[in-house]
Amino acid sequence: MARISVERAHGLGKAGAREKADQLAQKLAGQYGLEPQWSGDTLNLRRSGVKGAVHVSEESIRVDVELGLLMSAMSGTIKAEIEKALDKALV
Repeated sequence: MARISVERAHGLGKAGAREKADQLAQKLAGQYGLEPQWSGDTLNLRRSGVKGAVHVSEESIRVDVELGLLMSAMSGTIKAEIEKALDKALV
């Protein structure tokens, strides 16, 4: 198993960051078959072999992902995609 954690600061406020996280999750759901579900200020994402969460706060967004054995080989690529998507979403 591989674990990925990426955090970015933002100046959007919590409501703005939640909106951006939701837009990003909907995009990822369509591309990768992830199932997004909000629980408070945490957006949980699941699919076979992948479990993740997007934690939204007033000043930052943190993405934590656990990859199953088969997906672990792609952890570098997945981390780079998460970083790129967060940077693009938080502009």
